[in-house]
Formats: sequence, C-alpha cells, structure tokens
Amino acid sequence: MPIDTDAEAFNWRENHLGHWMRLALERFDARVMEIMAQHPGVPLGLSNLAARGQVGAAHIHITRHLSQRGARLTTLAARAGMTKQAMAGLVSQCEAWGMVQRENDPTDARARRIVFTQSGMAWLQAYRDAAAQAQREMQDAIGIEVCTVIALGLEAYGGE
Repeated sequence: MPIDTDAEAFNWRENHLGHWMRLALERFDARVMEIMAQHPGVPLGLSNLAARGQVGAAHIHITRHLSQRGARLTTLAARAGMTKQAMAGLVSQCEAWGMVQRENDPTDARARRIVFTQSGMAWLQAYRDAAAQAQREMQDAIGIEVCTVIALGLEAYGGE
C-alpha cells in the first residue's frame, strides 16, 4: 500500500477526541505540577522535585491511586493500570523522596502495604488543592458550562 504524502490525508491524526484529550490532560497535569511546586504545604524536597520536573505523570499514578489507608503493591498497580514491576520502581523512587513507605500488612504477615508518610499526606492535600485550582482556571478559560458538559461526557464515557 503506497504511503500518501498529502498533508490532508494525515490531518485525522491530530483531529480526533483522543488527541485533544491527551493534550488537555498534559496541559492540566503540567499546571497542577506548577501549582504544587509553589504550594506552601508541599515539603521543600518534594516542591523542588516538582519545580525541576522530576515528578512526572507516572509518579502521579501513586498520588491518584494510593488510598489514604494504603494498599498492597499489586492493588496499587492494578488501579493505575501498570505492571507490578513498573509500580515497584515508582514506589521505590517515591519512598526515597519520603512520600511513601512500606510497612507490614496487619492482615497478612507475608505482605507489605504502601502507605503515605506525613510528607506524602501533605503532598496529597496539595495535589487536591492544585487540581481544584487548575480546574477553576480551566473553567475561567472555557466557561463553567463547557467544563460541566466535558466532565459529564467524560464521566459517562469513562464509566462504561
């Protein structure tokens, strides 16, 4: 099959919902990290990591998916849609940063749980604040009605 070099033939790659959702998520997450880097509640070390772009989308999986009560590595990986090995690497990095720690699982002596540290809980609260601020900024940029329709549509589509 010959490759069509006409630019219009490739326009579909950048003109579909998946493309726009990816760009919007990247912009939203970047704004959240900007806010977190300056958030007074974020421990200094984590703030510096956020400011230097060291905390990436993969690390946000832990922020988004780790329960405040903690979780086993396999559960955390499943919630984030990652392999256990990939999540183990992220947990180790976040553990080195002081965001999480591993502790014995009280329900199974063989298992370990990943839990937020005190610094990690401060990070989580700052993430909540930053996501809310980024959402308000998005509403200001495109209107609350449009944001409401987007949220309802994405919730309906993602909940299937």
